[in-house]
Amino acid sequence: MPLRPTSSSSGARFARFARAVNSAWPRVAQAALPNLCALCGNLSHATLCAGCDEAYWNEGRLRCTVCAVPLSTTRSPIHAQYRCADCIGEPPPFDATFALADYRAPLDTLAVGLKFRARLMLAREFGQRLARLARDSWQELVEWPDVVTPVPLAKKRLIERGYNQAWQIARPLARTLSVRSDATLLHRMIHTAPQSRLDLAARRLNVGRAFEVAGSVQGLHVGIVDDVMTTGATLEALARTLKAAGARRITNFVALRTPKN
Repeated sequence: MPLRPTSSSSGARFARFARAVNSAWPRVAQAALPNLCALCGNLSHATLCAGCDEAYWNEGRLRCTVCAVPLSTTRSPIHAQYRCADCIGEPPPFDATFALADYRAPLDTLAVGLKFRARLMLAREFGQRLARLARDSWQELVEWPDVVTPVPLAKKRLIERGYNQAWQIARPLARTLSVRSDATLLHRMIHTAPQSRLDLAARRLNVGRAFEVAGSVQGLHVGIVDDVMTTGATLEALARTLKAAGARRITNFVALRTPKN
């Protein structure tokens, strides 16, 4: 008996099934197959093994609610009342900052691996942890951002690297919080020198006019995402640019925060 040709509807159903399998396979493989812990190299079903997670992420550090710099006090805080001396004396243009931990060994290797070695699974780890931190700090945040956007890279650097590490963090963060994300809301107009080579005054001058807003932000609460916050000069420049364009509130989400000397 000759075989009948597959109907177009059956073919479409099979194509949808195949796409679903291909889409789900990476998640199934991650759950079923062990990886190497990104810090210690031991086998782990998560990006970080339980030992490294407990040793390095669960630091109960009190941070300034504006710039996220670690504070020295060890008292049980009402978080919304805590500011560092710099933010009290000269408030920055942004309103709040969330940071997972200090930029220090061995966590600094995660930021380096994401930024320069394309270890993109670390971005998902950062983004999901930032979302959990924001949820746990609901009273500090007051409200979710209307839109989440990454610190933009200059076109030349984006072409060289092939990806923007801040956008890789922003996507899972926004998805977990169920808020809108936009990779093109901010543009870097000037290819600036690397900030790591400059002091605070030079950093501010370096990025002061580097950015523009490419969409409407009138009355919006904007979340800005970056991998590392050092002096905050870049985030200050972005917040100033956004508020000049009509943004109502700016909240930073950064994976690691460099402590002030």
